[in-house]
Amino acid sequence: MVNFIWLFFIAVSFVAAIVNGRMEALTEAAFEGAKSGVTVSFGLISVMVFWLGLMRIGEDAGLLRKIAALLQPVVRFLFPDVPKGHPALGYIMSNMSANILGLGNAATPMGIKAMQELQKLNPDKETASAAMCTLLALNTSSITLVPTTLIAIRMTYSSAHPAEIVGTTLAATLVATAAAIAADRWYRKRYRNKPPRFTSRDGTAAPRSVESLTADGQGKGEAVV
Repeated sequence: MVNFIWLFFIAVSFVAAIVNGRMEALTEAAFEGAKSGVTVSFGLISVMVFWLGLMRIGEDAGLLRKIAALLQPVVRFLFPDVPKGHPALGYIMSNMSANILGLGNAATPMGIKAMQELQKLNPDKETASAAMCTLLALNTSSITLVPTTLIAIRMTYSSAHPAEIVGTTLAATLVATAAAIAADRWYRKRYRNKPPRFTSRDGTAAPRSVESLTADGQGKGEAVV
């Protein structure tokens, strides 16, 4: 869907440039955008290499393990349906630790691994489980102590004080994370007692209780969380 949206924007820009006789301006803007992309990429590489190096040092020194230990009670509260000691919890804590340090690129692989592990616990492979939705919400709104990527972009464009956004970023991500957790708790409470939906043999779905499935011996469908 996103590809079609971008294709629409590109097509409209070409048509508008032709109609208004501004193809030259469109071409210049395209090349300037490509140039800016390369410039920003090199700026991000330098900062990301620096922070990833610090993260590796912190990992070898045990800092990340200590952060993960501090996050463990929080993770257990946020993901009560994930069994204790499951590999998904380790990936979730690593993802949260990297996001807190502003290392979004480092957090992404851990988030993907966490989703894969949570999918193994998911009874319905076609519908995201509650834990998967919680992880997505937290990964999107994560509290960020050091907005590494934004600082790198501001440095690339010669900002006088590239790190002055640390306070506002922390406040904004605190509010976003609080809102995400509140929405997650509300939806979990709302659908906690909702009867599961099972897929019948003919492909149709209908709400049925677990007791009825046990009684008639036909509970071969998958529950939707």
